[in-house]
Amino acid sequence: MTQSENAICYLDECIAKMKAEGIDPTIIDTFSFYYRQVANGANGMLHDKDIQPLDIHEIRENDCLMGCKKVGGAAIPRTVRIILNGGLGTTMGLTRAKSLIHAKNGLSFLEILLSQAETSNVALCFMNSFNTHEDTLAEIARLNPLRYPRTFIQHKFPKIWQENLRPAHWPTDPHLEWNPPGHGDVYISLYTSGLLETLLEEGIEYAFISNSDNLGASLDLRMLGYFSQNNLPFMMEVATRKPSDAKGGHLARHRSGRMILRESAQCPPEEIVAFQDISRYRFFNTNNIWINLSFLNEIIKKEGLVPLPLILNSKPIDPRDEASPAVFQVETAMGSAISLFEGATAVCVPRARFMPVKSCNDLLNIRSDRYLLNDEKRLFRNPEVQTDAIRIDLDSRYFKRIDDFDARFSQGTPSLLACEALTVKGNVFFGNNISIIGRVTINNPEPRPVILPDGTVIKQDLVL
Repeated sequence: MTQSENAICYLDECIAKMKAEGIDPTIIDTFSFYYRQVANGANGMLHDKDIQPLDIHEIRENDCLMGCKKVGGAAIPRTVRIILNGGLGTTMGLTRAKSLIHAKNGLSFLEILLSQAETSNVALCFMNSFNTHEDTLAEIARLNPLRYPRTFIQHKFPKIWQENLRPAHWPTDPHLEWNPPGHGDVYISLYTSGLLETLLEEGIEYAFISNSDNLGASLDLRMLGYFSQNNLPFMMEVATRKPSDAKGGHLARHRSGRMILRESAQCPPEEIVAFQDISRYRFFNTNNIWINLSFLNEIIKKEGLVPLPLILNSKPIDPRDEASPAVFQVETAMGSAISLFEGATAVCVPRARFMPVKSCNDLLNIRSDRYLLNDEKRLFRNPEVQTDAIRIDLDSRYFKRIDDFDARFSQGTPSLLACEALTVKGNVFFGNNISIIGRVTINNPEPRPVILPDGTVIKQDLVL
């Protein structure tokens, strides 16, 4: 029996495992669709020879939205905002939903998102993962918002051993035998939950989807107006790549003629230099997506699933133990649906639409006075800020975990209005009303903690 034939036999084991978990048959079919590709040697790679860079004229510019705000306002009753809320924020030492941590002015990401939905009067949904669902429901119940959101749960796929493609078995922690299948799962999860059908029956036509940790992605009436009046099936918000975005997914034109999204996990190692060439591939996906729900429903009815391009991620089965055995995680990306829709487009948006919080470095930036919240709980850049961009590099030994981070800024977040770059080395605690100006490195070479006094103004490198 060939390796491929062996692997197909192991698919039956995967299916049995998923059935035992009570997983929806459509999701089992979806996993099987990808598993067969992997068994036949597919690795999800997209090669340079199969794609071409997009010309700037192929991307809609932000000025195309002029005059669309009124149309967008009229479309609000036919619109739902869907928040991807599956992340635990493990890189920040979190064991619960990242959206529950304090983001700005003492408010969590979740509180801000709920307030935005109330002020914009838009229907709201959260796609939670099996890791974040209970925490999120409990917090929503505690907050008891005026506009109660709907929720649905992202599905899970079995991890498979790299050595033979059998379903992974890890008795010490069976929870680690499963992985969320990426945010591309939002489309089929919306369908299998019954929510897609319900929304369509209620006259909801348009969905705006974004990440819970990106407070720059508020619902833009001009975007909604442009999307609705042009009857577009799918629209991606993109931004111009900068050196710091070299690892992010970029748009390209596939040889089939359709736009396609290539993530870093889909780039062959020998082509990584070309992938990171921001002058060649100029636009990256902000993961702010607009989709016409009727068009989505038609694809699912026709295909029986949403056939997104495969992403095959190589991971240790225990993400906290790099020495644990290697598995494959079958995943998909939400933005890759751009290749499925005839007439899909992309709009180049201002950088302010993309402010994700992936680390405590990002969190310090958002919490600082560089950004403000208006009365509608929309995050915007402080007009007094003196630099367009800032580089923050906090010592991972003391600032990587959210509890340690919060302890070191418990007296207040320093002013970064005039800061260009901040590097902190060592065990440093910040007092109240501290200001950082210019490019500064603060270094405590000793293991003992040092507290910066209240009111300190730091304009040059400081050794404590």
